[in-house]
Amino acid sequence: MGQGMPNLPVAAVPGHPGVQSSETLKRNIIESTLDRVISNLLTQPEQADADVEPGARDIVVHGTADEIEDYFYRNELSDGLPIHIPTRQRVEAFLRYTDRDPGDVLGVMLPDRRAATVWSVAVNGVMAGCRPEYMPILVALIEAMADPYYGVEHSGNTPGSDTLILINGPIIKELGFNFTQGVMRDGFRANTTIGRFWRLYLRNVAGFLPHRNDKATFGNTWRVVVAENEDVISRIGWESNSEEMGFPAGSNVVTVTRFAGGNHIGSVSGSTPEQMMPYLAAAMASQHFWHLTFTVGTTGGSLRPLVMLSPILAQTMAASGWSKQDFKRELFRLARRPAGEVETILRDWTQKPTWNLASEARLGRLPRVFHESDDPKRLVPIVWEADDYMVVVTGDPARNSAYIFLHNGLDGYPTAREIQLPKKWKALRAG
Repeated sequence: MGQGMPNLPVAAVPGHPGVQSSETLKRNIIESTLDRVISNLLTQPEQADADVEPGARDIVVHGTADEIEDYFYRNELSDGLPIHIPTRQRVEAFLRYTDRDPGDVLGVMLPDRRAATVWSVAVNGVMAGCRPEYMPILVALIEAMADPYYGVEHSGNTPGSDTLILINGPIIKELGFNFTQGVMRDGFRANTTIGRFWRLYLRNVAGFLPHRNDKATFGNTWRVVVAENEDVISRIGWESNSEEMGFPAGSNVVTVTRFAGGNHIGSVSGSTPEQMMPYLAAAMASQHFWHLTFTVGTTGGSLRPLVMLSPILAQTMAASGWSKQDFKRELFRLARRPAGEVETILRDWTQKPTWNLASEARLGRLPRVFHESDDPKRLVPIVWEADDYMVVVTGDPARNSAYIFLHNGLDGYPTAREIQLPKKWKALRAG
């Protein structure tokens, strides 16, 4: 629908081809699908009805708080949790914290091709329970969501991958983000409500609704915002995530990227990086299966896994003279899997069309490191180069833990935007 074909004829194949024998698949196509293909070719589709939506500033419901909550839920405008009712007064309080005009269009969101306006950002920010002063962050997030590089249209794909929002800059402390113990836990208003806002905006403006445009097999829920511990990275001389995304040190920046899942890596023991790295690298390599199609397949080189290091791990490595780049290079060197195993995962287990590492390397579609010999036991990396790894320092400063996020490739590529504060920011905050 978002691509302008709301009445595109469809001829379905019963079941899933991936679990059918050749004989069963042939029978299903001949007995069920073929007649529908012919009918679709010979019949003019009915004219699609245009959806009529209320205007941006229309009042859509009157009533008690319970009645309004029920209206929003029945009309699929909420996530099932109680919302803050977006009254005009509340929305206008948010708009005070941006110099953008309420009607400014930040982008057009697939799949519904709905304009993402500053006004709609404020409305969904209210609903999510955000504070008005979060508005500059919300605007930056929707600018990132609208960037084709991010690929919002893939938000409802099979793995149910969900977006992680990373934040950097002085605004972390200014607005009270948690950046230490329990950094991914709800309970901190800035981290929690802004994370919820992202999912509400996907639902209400982009148009991702469960059982409709959201086709996740199992699905995930929204994630709270993760703030980097900039005190620690400043002390140890490591670059922040926002600097690696191309922004000057000290900038207020949000980065969004979509992950299929993650795992806590506990008890990373050792007094030197050399003692820690084999464990971290083994954890990284062992968790990647179908995700390897983003390394080898049609979007080769797009896998961007994230490693979150607790401060004590980063400090221990820095004390041995390691930079963040040193960490990435060693992770790239060690986080590897046997070539034959990678091909089996893609060819036999997940039935991906591209799996032969030797032929892809000969064609120049893979770096040479993937075909240094024909030995199926040779070890190959899970990303193209060391800088494909994202590294963020955050979490409990007293724990020797890491967390690995499994990236969703070009179906949610890392995209960053600077947070533009209004000219009267200090006055608004003081008032």
